Amino acid sequence: MKVHSQRDFAAGLLFSAFGVAFAWGATTYHVGTGARMGPGYFPFIVGVLIALLGSIITARSLMSDKGDHTPIGRIAWRPLVFIIGANILFGILLGGLPSIGLPPMGLVVAVYVLTMVASLAGDQFQIKPVLILATILAIGSYLAFVVALNLQFQVWPTFIAG
Repeated sequence: MKVHSQRDFAAGLLFSAFGVAFAWGATTYHVGTGARMGPGYFPFIVGVLIALLGSIITARSLMSDKGDHTPIGRIAWRPLVFIIGANILFGILLGGLPSIGLPPMGLVVAVYVLTMVASLAGDQFQIKPVLILATILAIGSYLAFVVALNLQFQVWPTFIAG
């Protein structure tokens, strides 16, 4: 068999791998049945559907001759590093890092840092639109998670909130 679209082939394999891993991870929870769903039922079904979608994409890349025939190309390291780094920083700032004595900085600071670092992944960086976006996201996150869902976690840094 000949791969007609390298991009679709690679994307399909990644979808399949992530779907299988997600479904497998969901089996650590009680899955249940369609009539009595457990906490692992929905993640399991989503993982299976993602793996199925990946299999379809992979098969189409092998069968269809309508592929773009362009190679995959180089990995875009800059966006990859900044987006993953932004998410890691968000988690560290939201919960703190007791091993080095960093207290939780709260939701607002974590959202601002997440937005600032993630915006560095692009080709252009303009501080004003990024700060506007961070403010909208911080307010929206506060309203959604603290007000609407009544989740209990720190909103402000400990040195401000006490």
